[in-house]
Amino acid sequence: MSNSQGSHRAARGGHRAGTATATPPYGVATGSAEASAPPFGSRVPRYDGFTPSYADHETLGAPVPIPEPREPLPPRQDLEPGGRAGARRAARRRKSSGGPDALRRLLPQALVVAFLAGGTSAFVVSDKAVRLTVDGVPRTMHTFADSVDELLADEHVPVGTHDLVAPGPAAELAGGDEVVVRYGRPVQLTLDGQRRQVWTTARTVDGALRQLGVRAEGAYLSASRSSEIGRAGLTLEVRTERSVTFLADGRESTLRTNAATVAEALQEAGISLQGQDTTSVTPFSFPHDGQTVTVMRISGTKEVREEPIPFTVEKTKDDTLFAGTQVVVRQGEKGARRVTYALRTVNGVKQRPKKVDSEIVREPVTQQVKVGTKALPTSVGGADHLNWSGLAHCESGGRPGALDPSGTYGGLYQFDAGTWHALGGSGRPEQAPAGEQTFRAKKLFVSRGASPWPHCGRRLYR
Repeated sequence: MSNSQGSHRAARGGHRAGTATATPPYGVATGSAEASAPPFGSRVPRYDGFTPSYADHETLGAPVPIPEPREPLPPRQDLEPGGRAGARRAARRRKSSGGPDALRRLLPQALVVAFLAGGTSAFVVSDKAVRLTVDGVPRTMHTFADSVDELLADEHVPVGTHDLVAPGPAAELAGGDEVVVRYGRPVQLTLDGQRRQVWTTARTVDGALRQLGVRAEGAYLSASRSSEIGRAGLTLEVRTERSVTFLADGRESTLRTNAATVAEALQEAGISLQGQDTTSVTPFSFPHDGQTVTVMRISGTKEVREEPIPFTVEKTKDDTLFAGTQVVVRQGEKGARRVTYALRTVNGVKQRPKKVDSEIVREPVTQQVKVGTKALPTSVGGADHLNWSGLAHCESGGRPGALDPSGTYGGLYQFDAGTWHALGGSGRPEQAPAGEQTFRAKKLFVSRGASPWPHCGRRLYR
């Protein structure tokens, strides 16, 4: 055993016996292992940052240096982010009072303490552990963001008008917070026949229905409830269960259905339509909740009728005829059309005939009439003084349009057509105005006297 080993063990033994030894100043060698050995198990810092234990020195076989008493650490407020400046001021004070050796010993320790205290506290205060869930995918991260929108910007998470962010983008962010982002998805929803576009943040059809408040129990869905809704959206048709009442063949029945049309609901109710049968609403319309539909049993035939078409009258002015005179140049003729009617009986009650077809059989012929514009003379010499009103009353009862039963004689003075035309008249005498008839009668009297009126001619002289 070497002398150094023996001395070291002796020092250990002396320590166990409670031998008190004075502690020399740091860096002063006593020449004795017993004088330089520290208490058992103590750790002493070295300049290189390594802290050997007593056992380390026992293995290395070297004396353990004892440090000088240190100055107290600066107050805690100097360890905040602004405390590094305080540490530098303290170092300058020690330099002016303690000399170069003290500065060399304390400056590294002050810088390390200031850096660790100031930088680490600022880092710890700003850094936060948060949980970010984007569209159902969670992850935990550390961030220096002060608000939710800063976090989303740092993580390159875009949000749109229809997206959900909880808490809101302007909310402050603290350690342990959870931020949830749910993307909006467009849904082309046709609900009970009404189509519209809605937005949802749900990722499945079932979640979207719950979010939109759609009652889906017993409803028809064009996609299963478990179907996923992608970011591009989904087209979805929903027909909820409705109550529809049918009145058919004197009976009433109520059906719960999610059918798309009245015709489908009829089939579900076991009611068939035959022939001309129909319903009170369009069979292909959407059945609404609480609606009552009447089934109409229709039977009927068709009937063809021929109906007249009236002719039109075309009038033209003629200055060779006296004013008030109208002469029919071409007699009008009625046309004819063939009309088809549907005769129906609805639930045993006859309905009003309905026109379903029309065909012209014969075109009408337009009646052409000439209308006189020539001024009528007021008198005929030698005949104006006679009683023409008495003659007219005797011949025709004073009626300008009178016509005898044979159709030969007409007018106030019962002219035949030949005599009328010989006197310059046009058309039939009964069609001429009363003044013209009297004028022609006066002309006839001048040429033949009262003989044309063998029974009533004597009235001219009364």
